[in-house]
Amino acid sequence: MLHKTRGIVLRTVKYGETSAIVTIFTELFGIQSYMVNGVRSSKPKAKGNLFQPGNILELVVYHYEQKTIQRISEFKLGYIYTSLHFNIVKNTVALYLIELLQKSLKQPEQNLELYYFSEAALAALDQAPLGIAANIPLYFTLKLAEQLGFRLNGRFSEYAPFLDLQEGSFTDLPPHHNNYLDAMNSEITDRLFQCQEWEQLGEVVMNKDKRRRLLYAYLDFFKLHMPDFQEMNSPPILHEILD
Repeated sequence: MLHKTRGIVLRTVKYGETSAIVTIFTELFGIQSYMVNGVRSSKPKAKGNLFQPGNILELVVYHYEQKTIQRISEFKLGYIYTSLHFNIVKNTVALYLIELLQKSLKQPEQNLELYYFSEAALAALDQAPLGIAANIPLYFTLKLAEQLGFRLNGRFSEYAPFLDLQEGSFTDLPPHHNNYLDAMNSEITDRLFQCQEWEQLGEVVMNKDKRRRLLYAYLDFFKLHMPDFQEMNSPPILHEILD
């Protein structure tokens, strides 16, 4: 049965001489794998570059519940990037966002709120100045955790200055384990988490070392709440580019 859906390309793997298996986070069906024939041809009409990770597509797909690999009937760009694929900083941030989605999405089930947030994040990254783009990985990681069901509880204050990553809540005293943030990093985390617009991320100023430490702390937060969460490959590259 044919369905129209939008989707974000997460991964493309060569298959045979001219085909590919593409992993796409779709609006209607969550994460799905698709066989796409003829996209790696050298002919001028070949459209393999449309399946570059991070691209947002408009799709017409066949979908059968019993199949693990589906097929695509039609596809075209659903959003045309103006800078993301050409700016090394933005492109590296995008690869981090895509890898984090790959590592986090396990079941092929619809999650409209998460899909729309992810699409908005990539569009915002494309349009953002670099000062905002550098904070998007931190914000996206925190908000993705919220979408996956382990959001931060409470607010930073002088009475709750420590963020317990194990419990996901702000506390008055340091917990009896090492998985927590000190007062300074807890305050920054709260400020990031409370941002309602992408432009507000530019108001949270920090240096590259603080961004690095916070990002690894947030990924530890994922590991604490998703036991099967696998090690990420992109953070070291991201930090090198942001330096």
